[in-house]
Amino acid sequence: MRSLPWALLLQLRLALLVAAGAPEVLVSAPRSLVWGPGLQAAVVLPVRYFYLQAVNSEGQNLTRSPPGQTPFKVVVKSLSPKELVRIHVPKPLDRNDGTFLMRYRMYETVNEGLKIEVLYGDEHVAQSPYILKGPVYHEYCECPEDPQAWQKTLSCPTKEPQIAKDFASFPSINLQQMLNEVPKRFGDERGAIVHYTILDNHIYRRSLGKYTDFKMFSDEILLSLTRKVLLPDLEFYVNLGDWPLEHRKVNGTPSPIPIISWCGSLDSRDVVLPTYDITHSTLEAMRGVTNDLLSIQGNTGPSWINKTERAFFRGRDSREERLQLVQLSKENPQLLDAGITGYFFFQEKEKELGKAKLMGFFDFFKENDEEANKIAKEGQLMARDLLQPHRLYCYYYQVLQKYAERQSSKPEVRDGMELVPQPEDNTAICQCHRKKPSKEEL
Repeated sequence: MRSLPWALLLQLRLALLVAAGAPEVLVSAPRSLVWGPGLQAAVVLPVRYFYLQAVNSEGQNLTRSPPGQTPFKVVVKSLSPKELVRIHVPKPLDRNDGTFLMRYRMYETVNEGLKIEVLYGDEHVAQSPYILKGPVYHEYCECPEDPQAWQKTLSCPTKEPQIAKDFASFPSINLQQMLNEVPKRFGDERGAIVHYTILDNHIYRRSLGKYTDFKMFSDEILLSLTRKVLLPDLEFYVNLGDWPLEHRKVNGTPSPIPIISWCGSLDSRDVVLPTYDITHSTLEAMRGVTNDLLSIQGNTGPSWINKTERAFFRGRDSREERLQLVQLSKENPQLLDAGITGYFFFQEKEKELGKAKLMGFFDFFKENDEEANKIAKEGQLMARDLLQPHRLYCYYYQVLQKYAERQSSKPEVRDGMELVPQPEDNTAICQCHRKKPSKEEL
């Protein structure tokens, strides 16, 4: 029997694929799209990032991953061969919908600039190579920018509905009232409050209460902000606990006071910020932390049909309700898988309830029912838009700015406060080219 020519075999294979309904997935490098803040020199983030939309030769966006190993790659290097800098560039993250997330972390500042090549095989994608004219600052370079220019560079939204809602209860903030009330109401031995003052872009703080070790997380985001943008002078209190504190009614007597928290509820008045773990993992992304806002975009778990039909929880014993959840799990294991991973407040309960092993963050993406599927899809789209690292910085700044506008007196460095210094980075010295504007210019 004579063998068929190779060209004819290829045609037959393609015909069979078409007959089976397999879509054409040939990627066109020049037609594909690349965009995002990581292509702008002035956007300083712990990890710089941008996106890629794969497009086929007919100009159609791919809606799922190309089969096989996708040969997209990114090369980031200094424009000047005289500037040797450390830049970590991991493989692109496949978001399983035809788009890819590209990331890189700089460990030093480059004065001349960066050259970013986005390649599909050996072919340049879209307008690659992208030139970022220097200086391009790394995360630990202290070079704060004028607030208006900084917000414009990051494309910060002009309005944040949640911020407006949170501050609607506080048309004016009486710092003396805060000074008198907060230590008495929330600074007892079970308290978790940190009192901050920011003056001339320097951070001062004092701890109120016994459980304030998590101040390292509020410290690090404030320090990161002051390296990038000139913050207003303000004096405020951060709740480090796992539940909101201020439950006074808006029109009640006495009136509520604005406590800044990592959590909130419909019946509390706390001003809410992104949680400490999301903030910390964003700052430490690509340095051994996996559950950051970017990496989860490429790790959304198994397909929905293969997810487990059971509610799931893991966490420490920060509230008694969590212990009750574990008890419910023991009584209804077919509906709920809940476990405490660390005992601190209720150590006497460990023997009764047991201690669960830590679970990888991406294992949390295994719940299943029709309503959850809909919620997950909508939430994923919203998260991709709202929970980007540059939006996190915008949100933090706008909360602090809104708070500062409402202060009825000047903030002060109070007795017992200490300066929070910037971290040392002797291996990556940078020189800031910006001239610090005067108070009148701000």
